[in-house]
Amino acid sequence: MSRHAEPGGNDRQAQSVDDMRGRLSGYRLEDVPAFLAFWALAGVVFLEVFTRYVLNDSIAWTEETARYLLICVAFLGAPIAVRKNSQIYVRYFYRFVPPGLQRVLSTLVDLGNILFLCVLAYLAVKVITTVRQRMAAIDLPMSALYWVVLAGIIVMIVRAIHVGWQHFRSGTSGLYESPGEGPET
Repeated sequence: MSRHAEPGGNDRQAQSVDDMRGRLSGYRLEDVPAFLAFWALAGVVFLEVFTRYVLNDSIAWTEETARYLLICVAFLGAPIAVRKNSQIYVRYFYRFVPPGLQRVLSTLVDLGNILFLCVLAYLAVKVITTVRQRMAAIDLPMSALYWVVLAGIIVMIVRAIHVGWQHFRSGTSGLYESPGEGPET
């Protein structure tokens, strides 16, 4: 059987590749560990529910592992929120402040965010160096979990610096309206 090239076949393939690139363009390298931790958590929780309610004999390590994986999902997923600038913030106050002060306050918020994350990283390092406890059901040191937390915090710091720099350069952020923008409805 011979294969004949379809007319426009290469164009369709190129369009398919471009479509895939478009769908994946919002993802970054730090999304992969969060994605993997999330699905590991889903698998462990499914296993826990299945063994407890179907087999009527739960596995001892699943509850503790689910708790630690949930912590990992939170700290590995937080850099995504920082990158997308989708943290919770209060915008109401900015409506009553002059535009020049809005930019100053926005910059202070970005700097405060970075400072907070740096303090959090410092505290995580202190916990890692002082805790000698081991996990109850899994034979791993608790510091392994705190290393994951520290990694997430470090990525958050890098992303917060990047987002803060973008806000500073552009003169705007999600906290207030740029000159020329209309009010939100």
